[in-house]
Amino acid sequence: MSVLIAEHLHKAFGEKKLFDDVSLTIERKDRIGLIGVNGTGKSSLLRVLAEEEAPDTGAVNHANTFSVVFVKQEPVFAENTTVLSYVFDGEAEMLLAVKHYEASLLALASQPESETAQAKLFQTQQTMDRLGAWDAQSKAKTILTKLGIFDFAANVQELSGGQQKRVALARALIQPVDLLLLDEPTNHLDHETVEWLEHYLASYEGALLMVTHDRYFLNNVVNTMYELDDGKLYQHKGTYASYLQAKEERLNEENLQHAKHQNLLRREMAWLQRGAKARTTKQKARKDRVEALKNKKGPANRTTLDISLHSERLGNDVIALDDAAFAYPNHKVLSHCNVTLEPFERVGIVGENGSGKTTLLQLMAGELTPSEGEVKRGETVRLGIYRQTHEDLNGDLRVVDYIKERAEVIQNADGEQVTAEQMLEAFLFPRSAQQTFIRRLSGGEKKRLYLLRVLMEAPNVIFLDEPTNDLDTETLGVLEQYLDSFKGTVVTVSHDRYFLDRVVDRVIWVEGNGQTTAIQGGYSEWLDAKTLQHQEAAAEKEARKAEAAPKTTKKKKMSYQEQKEWDRIEEDIADAEGEVERLTLAVAEAGHDAEKTQSLFSEQQDAEEKLQQLYDRWEALAALAE
Repeated sequence: MSVLIAEHLHKAFGEKKLFDDVSLTIERKDRIGLIGVNGTGKSSLLRVLAEEEAPDTGAVNHANTFSVVFVKQEPVFAENTTVLSYVFDGEAEMLLAVKHYEASLLALASQPESETAQAKLFQTQQTMDRLGAWDAQSKAKTILTKLGIFDFAANVQELSGGQQKRVALARALIQPVDLLLLDEPTNHLDHETVEWLEHYLASYEGALLMVTHDRYFLNNVVNTMYELDDGKLYQHKGTYASYLQAKEERLNEENLQHAKHQNLLRREMAWLQRGAKARTTKQKARKDRVEALKNKKGPANRTTLDISLHSERLGNDVIALDDAAFAYPNHKVLSHCNVTLEPFERVGIVGENGSGKTTLLQLMAGELTPSEGEVKRGETVRLGIYRQTHEDLNGDLRVVDYIKERAEVIQNADGEQVTAEQMLEAFLFPRSAQQTFIRRLSGGEKKRLYLLRVLMEAPNVIFLDEPTNDLDTETLGVLEQYLDSFKGTVVTVSHDRYFLDRVVDRVIWVEGNGQTTAIQGGYSEWLDAKTLQHQEAAAEKEARKAEAAPKTTKKKKMSYQEQKEWDRIEEDIADAEGEVERLTLAVAEAGHDAEKTQSLFSEQQDAEEKLQQLYDRWEALAALAE
């Protein structure tokens, strides 16, 4: 069943064509991954499908009852909005019920003696009961907790950017919609949260279309791939891995067809140059065919430039932390940290959000001073740092001038000269884009440009703080190719599981309790080690529990009083259940009589508590009766 059909969409930004004649159909159970180089129009396409922007031409069609939620990279929040009120800010009846219930709780908390506030609370409780909305509220709090949000009454505007993104994601997941649009959903999520999100989306009822650079996430979640490339939308049914294979075959076919066109063009031009004698109409037709072949666009030019750059020799001493510690007031981040970076190794720093990963990187870089211990740096170290947050790029500079500020020409590893223009092409900025003002670039394009400038400094030690956030999959491939041939040491903080497995050969696990553990291998080896640690801790806990348990195995028998209690307890439970049902109905019929409702509600809570005690007692007596 189709939930959305888009036909012949066209969108341009000034003279830049984003997509042209794009048509697509989204079915109810589709899980679609949308990729493409930053700046090709992926986010614009999402906005058009969400009907937040109109296409220049074309149409988006769906049923009148169609519903969509779009989680942007940088969500916008109204002032004085709490986490829960934002999550339940939807038009569905159940969401409105929970929203009104949460509002009435806050109103009663500020005016506990107000009869109006009490009556409103009981009214919203009845609505919650009628709709079965208690499950929705519990589900929302579970999702928020899984996403690392624990203060449900917090003002959303006072949260960090990463926390705000997670609150927006929670709101999207709780709402029943036909189509869920996600723009980089894994940014700012740690490994465990990303894996939880994968499992959650596997059972999601509606259709899903997402832009993401996380290649493991793509392969584990999607069943359809879209790629925006040079204005065209390529579609593939299958996983990310099968898409890569299909894309290679497509590019090979395009190159083959382009070669055939070039051969035909050479033959036709040779025929014309010989001045062959033929009828005028026939010769004119061949001239027209030559012009058509000249104008026929070939496959996109993908550079094969060697981007391994020359850097100064790196000595045996790189960077070492000797029993280093770091603490903020009232909060110790790292303690007794001993880490030695070796020449030419690739190190990944992993851990949960807030565990101290960036702090460790800053200690190594000399940007923070340890509160205990020391940090040693080798004399030959030339450090280049790619920061997760950096100063805004000067929008009045052109792309090529921003790179030339650092270096106009640089040597590659073989001693050959490489120009700034050539390096820009290698990093997916074609010559036609190099005169563009930086202010006209997308967020991802600016990140890519900033990354290139760091590499143009020719460092022999590179620190990368979350380099995969906001970079597209093709740029990540270019970066990985560069690091493969880099003659120096690389340290990266990253949540990108594919990138870690692809690049690093040692992992430093920042455990969150001040301790760090080194593990040989990439993300997968770290995950194995972490799982084993958890299993060993659980086994040790069970062993301690068994050791502390009473040694006697003699089965206790019922006393005379317990036997009498056992004989009548089921009758007592039936009476208690009837009382709870009677009081529940009485509360519902009390209407706006606040005093009566308050009294009945108090009795109802007491009756429910008594019933639960009888249930617990029944279980205890049943164990003795066996």
